[in-house]
Amino acid sequence: MTRNWRDLSYLHNGTPKQKAAGQAIAQSAVMQRLQAFDPVLAGTIPLDIDIADSDLDIICECHDLEQFADVVRASYAAYEGYEEARLLVQGVPTCLIAFFACGFWFELFAQPRPVEQQNAYRHMVVEHRLLLLGGADALRAIRQLKQDGLKTEPAFASYFNIPGDDPYQALLDVEKWTEEQLRTLVTR
Repeated sequence: MTRNWRDLSYLHNGTPKQKAAGQAIAQSAVMQRLQAFDPVLAGTIPLDIDIADSDLDIICECHDLEQFADVVRASYAAYEGYEEARLLVQGVPTCLIAFFACGFWFELFAQPRPVEQQNAYRHMVVEHRLLLLGGADALRAIRQLKQDGLKTEPAFASYFNIPGDDPYQALLDVEKWTEEQLRTLVTR
């Protein structure tokens, strides 16, 4: 099942944390203010594998990172914990901005590539597929692994025994697998 990750209505019908996230996103108007950058909520909260300190990861497409920073700065620079960074992520110029608003830490991540091609989005899509196949047991186990200190991608690689030395790359390696191929990971 493919989900339209741009449609945040699932948050309003979700868990208490997802509902609170939906309210925080609406109150902060972050999606409206970032509309020109095709913002998409990614990460653990959309997948219901969040833990207490999970933030709202919003990925964006932007070919002028200074323009992105200017837009965000104009709206959120006065917010608690506001920080900006420019870095290379796997060789891709990236702008990362964090701040606290409406009860959540927001982490805005912009790269000069479509959001569907960004690793955060690609990871989320394959993780969603695995969770649909693995069911409630997988959901609980992944959340527990995260509470035990693992990051999301290593938790998935561990639980589903995905082969490879780098769990981040390993998830990308299975993203093109069919449901039947992914099911072999669930039944191991």
